[in-house]
Amino acid sequence: MRVVLCGYYGKGNGGDEALLATLLQMLPNHVTPIVLSGNPQQTRDRYHVEACDRLNLFSVLQTLRKSDAFVWGGGSLLQDVTSAISPLYYGGLMILAQQLGLKTIAWAQGIGPLKRNTTMKLARRAFGKCTAVSVRDQGSAALLSEWGIPCTLAPDPVWALESAPVPGLWDLPAPRVAVTLRSHPQLTATRLDNFTRALIDFQKATQTCILLVPFQQSQDLAIAEAVASKLPGVHKVLCLEDPQALKGLFRGVEMAIGMRLHSLIMAAAEGCRCFALSYDPKVSKLMIELDLPGWNLTEIPEEHYVICNTLLECYANGNFLTPDQIHSLIDRALMHQDFLHQVLSS
Repeated sequence: MRVVLCGYYGKGNGGDEALLATLLQMLPNHVTPIVLSGNPQQTRDRYHVEACDRLNLFSVLQTLRKSDAFVWGGGSLLQDVTSAISPLYYGGLMILAQQLGLKTIAWAQGIGPLKRNTTMKLARRAFGKCTAVSVRDQGSAALLSEWGIPCTLAPDPVWALESAPVPGLWDLPAPRVAVTLRSHPQLTATRLDNFTRALIDFQKATQTCILLVPFQQSQDLAIAEAVASKLPGVHKVLCLEDPQALKGLFRGVEMAIGMRLHSLIMAAAEGCRCFALSYDPKVSKLMIELDLPGWNLTEIPEEHYVICNTLLECYANGNFLTPDQIHSLIDRALMHQDFLHQVLSS
């Protein structure tokens, strides 16, 4: 069975690559996946699968015509906050696959935010004609329920991604703290400077090795290097492209400070203390679901010593998920796997 996988793949984003790695891990054995990728050669080399240039519409159309099913996901593909073009691309491909008669599956979706009527209508039509839908958050499930579209609700599938060791990690001095920042309009120069000053004081107080981890180098590397250049103690910028190693990194750190959704999911899944800096509703929802300490970017204190003291409190006394909580989240995330097996085997 040939199945086309469509998402934000091959674009250098660690979270989306983690979703692809998890999806490949969860597919039934009788499925031959073909990935629509921004970097087909890299996708072929990394995952040993067929891949097609996601922007070559002729190749995409030929691939769809030779396939049996289309899996759309996971993550926030249908949202119009960062781009109005993105939902047109993903929604258009889903509708094309449906018109070609493929079995169409929306997998592990996080729907929205949707601010425009046109994208709202497009999303409703695309989801409404899917063979089956699974979502990763209650808000998405509630929206589909409002539209009268049944779905399976389960935690983000990356909870269940198998992790891999990071060569050389254990040679770095302990204790270690991972920091994952990304560029964003709300992370102003002033806020970044205040956070960096707080991190400097935090490192002096804790004598920790700070690991700056860019999840998407095009957006995160410059910030990571800028912060690293000001740290007085041991630090390292870690650029990891293998999503399983990216998750495995958090096995070797005491605390994670993260903006990226999947940095927090990976860290929590590996039993790490987490402190969140939210730039997006999906991060804020995770903070509520897991009772994570943190701030929305617009609420970060102006005084760097307040930031530092809050980080120190989390480092010294912050909670982490218990093994039972992690096991429960992984078990429920595997519902996305059961969902795929049921739909692709029927």
